[in-house]
Amino acid sequence: MLSRLRKFGWPPALSLVLVLLVSVGYLGCGGGKQVVQQTEAAPPEPVREEPPPPPPARQPAVEREEAPAPRPLMLANVNFDYDKYDLTATARDILAGHARALRERPELNVRIAGHCDERGTIEYNLALGEKRANAVRDYLVSLGVERSRLSTISYGKERPLDARSNEEAWARNRRAEFVIQNQ
Repeated sequence: MLSRLRKFGWPPALSLVLVLLVSVGYLGCGGGKQVVQQTEAAPPEPVREEPPPPPPARQPAVEREEAPAPRPLMLANVNFDYDKYDLTATARDILAGHARALRERPELNVRIAGHCDERGTIEYNLALGEKRANAVRDYLVSLGVERSRLSTISYGKERPLDARSNEEAWARNRRAEFVIQNQ
């Protein structure tokens, strides 16, 4: 066999290694029979079980969408003419909007505060402030707001919006203010 490999120009050392390899394989196989040896297989890796998925969250039979919280209600002041408690056309328009808002929010109660400018006595202005607050309350009631939801108070000239002593300040101070009681 070596002589055949030398014919093909193989170096003697490589030829010898090749012959040995072939011989060992040939002789170890029991006379030319091809025997397949089984090697001991590695034990199978344990199967990792993944935990089962969590059960779906229990949903109520009927999903209810919560209504967003209502926005805070802001009611604009209404103003009065000097030494008067009757409502102007502008005041009536403002109060019509207030009445709509209050009818839509029946859970709210309102305190109406009557105010005056600094001219006049304390007693006179307290009485005038009360007449102004009552005029506003009565008009709101006529527009469908329940009287039991409306209370009145008079501060007379004690709580001015504008502390100056001029016509512009006095006009701002002659007013009815609204305080939401339970918002």
